Parts: sequence; C-alpha cells; structure tokens
Amino acid sequence: MKDLSVGYNGNALIHDICIGIKKGEIVTLIGPNGSGKSTILKSITRQLKILGGQIVFNQENLMGLSYKDLSTQMAVVLTDRMKPELMTCHDIVATGRYPYTGRLGILTQEDEEKVEAAMDAVHARQLGNRPFDAISDGQRQRVLLARAICQEPDIIVLDEPTSFLDVRYKLELLSILREMAKSKLITVIMSLHEIDLAQKVADKIICVKGDTIFQYGLPEDVFKEETIRDLYEIDNGYFDPCFGSIELPKIEGEPEVFVMSAAGSGIPVYRKLQKSGIPFAAGIIYENDMDYQLARLLAAEVVTEKPFCEIGEYSYARALHLIKKCGKVIDAGVMIGTCNSKMEELKKTAQNLGKLQVERMVHL
Repeated sequence: MKDLSVGYNGNALIHDICIGIKKGEIVTLIGPNGSGKSTILKSITRQLKILGGQIVFNQENLMGLSYKDLSTQMAVVLTDRMKPELMTCHDIVATGRYPYTGRLGILTQEDEEKVEAAMDAVHARQLGNRPFDAISDGQRQRVLLARAICQEPDIIVLDEPTSFLDVRYKLELLSILREMAKSKLITVIMSLHEIDLAQKVADKIICVKGDTIFQYGLPEDVFKEETIRDLYEIDNGYFDPCFGSIELPKIEGEPEVFVMSAAGSGIPVYRKLQKSGIPFAAGIIYENDMDYQLARLLAAEVVTEKPFCEIGEYSYARALHLIKKCGKVIDAGVMIGTCNSKMEELKKTAQNLGKLQVERMVHL
C-alpha cells in the first residue's frame, strides 16, 4: 500500500497508508468500531474504489488485474451475510474453484478433491449436504473459510472471521490460518476484535484510528499498555500486556485487606476482592513475579522488592504498617526462602494480631 487513501463517496476517511506486507505474513488490523478497518479491507479487495495512491501486488498494480486473475490470487471472507437459496455447504465451497473452470463451471475430479480437502481442513465435511442457510453462524464462517482455501490464493482477506465463533472454533480457525501462512506461504490480512488473539497470532499489527494509521509494527511493539489505552481511549480499566488481558478498574480507597502471595497464587484472590468491591494491598512482591503484573493494576497499593534481593528495611516496614492497618491479612500461598525470609515474620505478626487467614479459608 503506497500513499493509499480510502473512504466512501469521494471522501477519504484514512489517507497516507504506506505499509508493506511480506509473503506468508499474518497481518491483523485492530482498532475501535467504525475506525475504518473494514474500509481498508474492502479497498484492498476492490469492493471500494480507492481514492488515492496504489495497491501493488507482486509488482503489479492491483487495480490493473482482471477479476479472474484477481480471484486466483486473492480470496475474501467478509462479514456480509450471504443468502444463497437452495445451495448446500458443498456447493458454496465449490464456488471457490470457479476461477479455474470453464464457462460452464463444471468441476473436474481434481476440483472435487480440492473441495473435500478444504472442507476437511476446517472440519466441515459433515456439513457438506446441509443447506447453507440452515447452519449456524459459526458453521457458516468455517464453510466460507473452506471456500477461500479452495481458491488456492496467495492472499486471504478476512473481516472479523472470529465474530460468530465460540472459543474452541476461534482457536481452531486461527490455527488453520497460521498453518496455511507458514506451510503454504499464504498471506493473511484480517481484522480482529479480540486483541488478545491478535497479539498471539499476528506477525504484524495495523492499528486503525483517526484519519491516518495510528501505529504499525510487531506485536511486541504495539501491545503496550499506553498504546492500547490510547488506541481504544480506555479510561475505565487497563490493558495488561503481560497476559494480553483487559482488566476492570481497581477499587479505590484505603486498603482493607493485605494479600501475601507469590508465583500466581494471589491472582484469584485479587480478582475475588475486586469483584467484591474491597480495596486491598499486596506484598511483599518481587517485581519479576507474575503476581506483580496484576497487582499493580488492581491493588490500591503494592509493596515490592527488587528481583533476587533480600527484603529491605523500607519494604518490610511498609508491609508491616499495612498489616497493622488492614482488618484482614490473606496468605494466598507464599513460599519462604532465603531472600524473602522476612515474610515469615510478617505472617507471624498477622497471626498474633488475629488477622491471618489462609486462602482456602477466605470468606469475603
């Protein structure tokens, strides 16, 4: 895409798009609803007239290709609902072979084998004889992907392909796309709402917001807390780049509970306290501990220590102060070693104060 401008009725919604995509890459568009992701995809697939710039494919101007040549090189799976009458799922998948047949559209034995192979690839062979308009939205998405595979394209363009799928089939579909991209060097360009999945499957990410591309790059460069917050204008929660999750805002206020944890043991307790609307403090947590990643977002206060260091006087004093101040101390599971031996002293203090509860006995 060279200086590309896209939009409707002569009005450019997004301009100056300059992005190169390599063969076999998975490129995912993310961004708020209405930001223009579908507009870009429809422009790439020539469903919309581009308003400026060029789309070049294999050193050829995409706009100069005949529709037959385009259909042998690019397959499209969009969100628009198809309403074919009296067509089975097998018939729908078979249309992917039409660019390779004669004018009568008669499929050869080889074509039929490719249709069956495509349906097998998306685990849809059992749907073959069923009417396309009588299956679920998730099943339709799998059949349409089979049709795209059947075209044997160089590029597959998909608009929100996981929208109507349950978790199992979301993962299955993305695994199929990843396998095709890596083993057959098929380029995949798609939009996704599930940014956690985009982070895991994509080689490159295009962030769409405003009248220019907001950001483009590797997932590790894009999926940062501040970038996702600005992209989606999140002011009522957080994006956690470590877990790829969206978190609800922390409960503000003076901590009522102090949580001792390590190695992930505190995560279910943090969430339980948050759901109950109870502000809490957490500590003493090493900054490389997985508990820290969530505690920093959900806890009213986190007492930390540098990795692999003995617990210092300041951290110990601050944790001791909070333990005395809070009405309850929860031991979510802390393994005591040489470096964090002072945690044992804190637990004994909480026990002597009658505040200590172990995680399995916690009642909020």
